[in-house]
Amino acid sequence: MRQDQEDPYQRRSAQVYAAADRAGSGSVASPRPVLYDAVLLDRDGTLIEDVPYNGDPEKVRPVPGARAALDRLRAAGLRLAVVTNQSGLARGYFTGEQMRAVHARVEELLGRFDAWLVCPHDDADGCDCRKPAPGLVHGAARELGTTASRCVLVGDIGRDVSAALAAGAAGVLVPTPVTRPEEIAAAGWVATDLPAAVGEILRRQLAVQPSAPPTERVRTALVVRSDSAGDVLVTGPAIRAVAAGAERVVLLCGPRGRAAANLLPGVDEIIEHPLPWIDPLPGPVDPEAIRGLTARLGALGADQAVVFTSFHQSALPLALLLRMAGIDRIAAISDDYPGSLLDIRHRVPVGVPEPERALSLAAAAGHRLPDGDEPVLRLRRDAVPPRPADLGDPGYVVLHPGSAASSRACPPEVATRIAGALTDAGHRVLVTGSPDERAITARVAAAGGTDLGGRTDLVGLAAIVADAGAVVVGNTGPAHLAAAAGVPVVSLFAPTVPFGQWGPYRVPTVRLGDAAAPCRDTRAASCPVTGHPCLSGIEPDEVVDALRTLAVSGGGGP
Repeated sequence: MRQDQEDPYQRRSAQVYAAADRAGSGSVASPRPVLYDAVLLDRDGTLIEDVPYNGDPEKVRPVPGARAALDRLRAAGLRLAVVTNQSGLARGYFTGEQMRAVHARVEELLGRFDAWLVCPHDDADGCDCRKPAPGLVHGAARELGTTASRCVLVGDIGRDVSAALAAGAAGVLVPTPVTRPEEIAAAGWVATDLPAAVGEILRRQLAVQPSAPPTERVRTALVVRSDSAGDVLVTGPAIRAVAAGAERVVLLCGPRGRAAANLLPGVDEIIEHPLPWIDPLPGPVDPEAIRGLTARLGALGADQAVVFTSFHQSALPLALLLRMAGIDRIAAISDDYPGSLLDIRHRVPVGVPEPERALSLAAAAGHRLPDGDEPVLRLRRDAVPPRPADLGDPGYVVLHPGSAASSRACPPEVATRIAGALTDAGHRVLVTGSPDERAITARVAAAGGTDLGGRTDLVGLAAIVADAGAVVVGNTGPAHLAAAAGVPVVSLFAPTVPFGQWGPYRVPTVRLGDAAAPCRDTRAASCPVTGHPCLSGIEPDEVVDALRTLAVSGGGGP
């Protein structure tokens, strides 16, 4: 879980801990910082028309556009595998020989695949390969010589997407008439058909690779991410990309993100200043403070500024200040007309994960991650102390019920039942929270677990999370700490923001909660619906089952 040697892919702040063996970030060398090595495809309903329990090659009918779409992937150098549940084998509806004849016909019509992985079991068999379990995804990654985090799986039902997420892969849902509405609501990435899915895979792949580097060496780059700790953490890969192409990187952040900024590799200097057009509870605009910030930014002598924002924020007010500070080259994402404020006006389609959104802006500004550095979240190892010795051995489950935004917090009564169920299942539970959440953590821990409420700051929490077997948490900062440590996440995700953008990135995940609740896409900080229905319906046994899916066993030391 910890790397004792310096990370060779960081030019500064070189010591990193990212649990590379768990996150799949360090075991496969990559000549370029591509997102994916391979595309995995479900068979029935995705590649070919769904004929239940088909053992007859003559009934194979490709979905429209399948051959051309697959050939686009092959031409891009991506390897292809089929991952398919075939319970008809277990039920005796067809033989292995008949199934292989069907697969031969599929390849005759659609071209060769690099691997075929089949689960021959029924649900009652309790195997670890039948989707939504992640076994087929891990198996395909091994056969293709890569890791699950570098794979994207395309399928037509929720089981396909769930298997991808549980393995740490990306999942694309291509709905058909048999796809349930709740499966569509829960999917973070939905495409209208297979060709559209392939087009978006290739677009995202290309978007994080710069078309051309800066014409001159960047001596000082100013990067900006002013928001909460989680926002800063998910911008980490993009900041590392800028750092790879600049001699000095200065990060401008707000007070709420400062602790996370201290954890990021690639940052040489931090300027902390609140931005009233970004902060959720801003004070009045202070002209003197703004003039002081502008002067300080001007004194940096930055050759370039890259302004990172979330999809609902504007970079233009700061771009104006940067122009007044004399910075000549400014890049930002902006759907609004920027006039002369931006040199690089970048646009990103809705739905792209925040780390990739930021990486694509860095690429537009001419920067890419160093060869071999994966686009995963990372932390500086030298910034995180060892976890307290009195917590016992690694492998415990961290339960973090709270959130700075109450709409994304797990209801205390639900968290209490979860703690009890985890303890009954043999898991050792650590309940974490901020100082103002001590009453909640005490209540939850009383049902089973050790109460750490108010005992850790962000850095201390990072140390605790890094040695966890899994983290049970809402869509809040500790979920991104877990992703940075390669620790699996049971995501109690309130759909006030899109899961595809803000879900745990490139780490094994099981999503729980009602994705179609009325609060969906409201961006509400406080729950707008009585009873918090998106999370109040979560059953404790679902969390226990999720840990089993993620291969997190009970125990974890004394």
